[in-house]
Amino acid sequence: MNEFLIQTRAILWKDLLTEFRSKERVSSMAFFSVLVLVTFSFAFTPGSPALIQGAGGIYWVAVVFSGFLGLTRSFTVEQANDCIFGMLLAPADRSAIYLGKMLANLLTMLALQVLLLPLFAILLNVPLFSAMPGILLPVLFGTLGFATIGTLFSAISVNTRLKEAMLPVLTLPILVPVLLASVETFRTMLEGATLASAMDWVRIGAAFCGIFFVVCMYLFEYVVEE
Repeated sequence: MNEFLIQTRAILWKDLLTEFRSKERVSSMAFFSVLVLVTFSFAFTPGSPALIQGAGGIYWVAVVFSGFLGLTRSFTVEQANDCIFGMLLAPADRSAIYLGKMLANLLTMLALQVLLLPLFAILLNVPLFSAMPGILLPVLFGTLGFATIGTLFSAISVNTRLKEAMLPVLTLPILVPVLLASVETFRTMLEGATLASAMDWVRIGAAFCGIFFVVCMYLFEYVVEE
């Protein structure tokens, strides 16, 4: 177990250090997500009831489609100089490689949302800060579910000809339960309801994350072998 954690930490540290030096993923994701928020701020009257009703969907559109940029980059960068083969030939558990990659994607997306949440509140004039800390729960399990599924399908799509287009096509149908749970919980919190009123959606999101985390850990070895 200790060796597994060391291998996971090595992959995680490598990805975070690469991103810290280049900042390619975070910068492109941030630009795209801010562009989405600005576009919706033109389409809706900031602070209006219609906007509050659809705010969860708007937020997750920005997060998911900017997240695809980062997920695609996660394995594309490993293709340079055939680094992916060196990583797979290393005496490391394939599950540790998946977990390190997934955690790197998760932390990158959470870092993006630290910037995105305040901008979301300012540009769209939604009562985000009054809904804290309940609003953080759908953000956390929604991002975890997205990173869990997206990392696996990123490894699948990276060797296809249209990898940028293939990743959303593969990921979005599987991601529907956790996205629906995240959007509904997000909306409920913004409308001033208690967390207890959204517990059914929270349970759906948490169950999805747990089930697919185990499934993706198991399948990753077969995905990278192909």
